[in-house]
Amino acid sequence: MKVLSIDSSSNICGVSILDDENLICNLDEDTGRTHSENLMPMVDNAFKKSNLSLKDIDLIVCDIGPGSFTGIRIGVATAKGFHDSLNIPLVGINSLEALAYNLRNDIDDNSLVLSIIDCKNENCYFALFEKNVELFRTLIEPQSDSIESTLSILKTYIEDNFSAIPPIYVIGDGSKIYEDKIKDFFENSTISNINFATDKNNLLNSYSLGIAGIKHFSNYSCEEEVLPLYLKKPQAQRQLEEKNKS
Repeated sequence: MKVLSIDSSSNICGVSILDDENLICNLDEDTGRTHSENLMPMVDNAFKKSNLSLKDIDLIVCDIGPGSFTGIRIGVATAKGFHDSLNIPLVGINSLEALAYNLRNDIDDNSLVLSIIDCKNENCYFALFEKNVELFRTLIEPQSDSIESTLSILKTYIEDNFSAIPPIYVIGDGSKIYEDKIKDFFENSTISNINFATDKNNLLNSYSLGIAGIKHFSNYSCEEEVLPLYLKKPQAQRQLEEKNKS
């Protein structure tokens, strides 16, 4: 099965082509969120490097967010355009789950993964996953909150659901930004086996996204329409609402 994976939800614009889970071509670049200019040339370049075309693709995978509002729209619209043109199956994967798949070969089954993406001003997007053989099962659905509330939600969930607490791995750019806060929060708690991902694993990449899409396509129903996942209103809309209140 040939897979085209597209990720444009962060500063990194990424395109990968896979043959099942084997990587054929990977183009992930920090383009400074100029994805409207770079995504299609990167897709064309990936096809040239792999000697393939869209007609050879059996599955398209795209990142639906959370992340950059504009980047998400560009990626989803591009993926849906390819899907519509040749009726190629399309799977949408959220950014937080894609991050968890960065650890697919590095952690044991039943380990927990807390994915955190910073969204400024001490706020973040987060979700909790449990590794189950080759899949990452969602325990806490993606949501947006302050880092303090995020850690409180995590602590309550784990203490309520685990008698023996498994290792916890924190991943995403929030892993580094909030590392000290996370360590301080759990310092005197029963939750002690907390590990932080390496810098490379904290970045979204289109290869891990493609792997996640393959797992979903093979194990779950993928008939739902692929739509952007917005957990917060755009900054311009929030500013306008605040202005209208005053």
